[in-house]
Amino acid sequence: MPRIAPFSGLVYDPAIAGPLDRLTAPPYDVISESRRRSYLDASAHNIVHLDLAEGNDDPEAPDNRYVGAAEVLYGWNRKGVLRRAPPAYFAYELSFELDGAERRIRGVFCAMDLEPWGDQVLPHEHVMPGPVEDRLCLLRATATHLSAIYGTIAGPCEPLHDLLRRTAQAPAHYQVRDSEGVTHRMWSVDGDTPIDGWVADEPLLIADGHHRYTTAIAYRDERHAADGPGPWDRILTLLVDAGSQTVPVLPYHRVQLEGEAPADGDPVTDLADALAAVDDAAGVFATVVAGRDGLPEYRLHRLREGPPVVRTLHDEILDRTAPGDALRFIHDAEDADEMVRTGQAVAAYLLPATHPDRILAAVALGDRLPRKSTFFWPKPRTGMIMMPLD
Repeated sequence: MPRIAPFSGLVYDPAIAGPLDRLTAPPYDVISESRRRSYLDASAHNIVHLDLAEGNDDPEAPDNRYVGAAEVLYGWNRKGVLRRAPPAYFAYELSFELDGAERRIRGVFCAMDLEPWGDQVLPHEHVMPGPVEDRLCLLRATATHLSAIYGTIAGPCEPLHDLLRRTAQAPAHYQVRDSEGVTHRMWSVDGDTPIDGWVADEPLLIADGHHRYTTAIAYRDERHAADGPGPWDRILTLLVDAGSQTVPVLPYHRVQLEGEAPADGDPVTDLADALAAVDDAAGVFATVVAGRDGLPEYRLHRLREGPPVVRTLHDEILDRTAPGDALRFIHDAEDADEMVRTGQAVAAYLLPATHPDRILAAVALGDRLPRKSTFFWPKPRTGMIMMPLD
């Protein structure tokens, strides 16, 4: 993988900014408008005031929100709301419950050299120009990586696993529990720790942050043209070893807004039975359609090709029956079901969870999955640490 290094992170000072549960937020692209307002109202220092700042969306307008975010960031730095931590790596732990079991994911925040997509940095989803331009305007204005990309290595990497296990035995330097019940803990780790050597031979799969990585490359190229090499050659990264722990890869379900609903499939009783039966390895997905009496009907379907189901479903069905803007992408199956019940959609396609190994196998064949294919969960909390590019 590309070289990684410790960095001087930007962190909140709770003595001035307040408690972290009022300051941090999920990644920008999973925040609805109503949730955005709740984060803005939670604290004048919430990270959403930077990441999804208020103001005009037009970057040419004098009152645009990107300039506003930069002004807010400058003010926070000047007032001590944020402070620079000494150069270090930062260990990170997410503790959560999934399928009735207590789980945890551990990784390390680092500064990673930007490399072209390819052998060392592996994408698995296509990006869209709109979000890239939005993030690029924000990065130009703030010159700060406000949130990390999330990348996995195949592993297992025993030295890294052991380091994170030992680190997590100490009280965390920063800790917050989010609204989904996930506990986030972070510790500073000596920058002389040879993590770079431990993971040097591992390619990095981008789990979350394709748009941010693409944005960082564009920003780096702009700065190279004006200023040459510099801190913009690196990106803030959460590195997770998928070989020493189980990394949940949950689905984005598909909702078809128009067109013909699927008419085949084997019926099942209800939403719970449909979700229990979907299977990535076996190529099984479920659909929800409106029946003759207006109530939803649930059916199971089997694809011809192998996993991951999301790729094969698009190849065999959706790219033909629901192209362009006919689809919406929803993480919550109950929300997808409700859209069919209320007539907002003609069908919902319920997908199974998958595994990083199956994504890597698809990438190795030269594939990229359709947009919004995977939901790596839980995600690191935006605002726990940032990386200035000055």
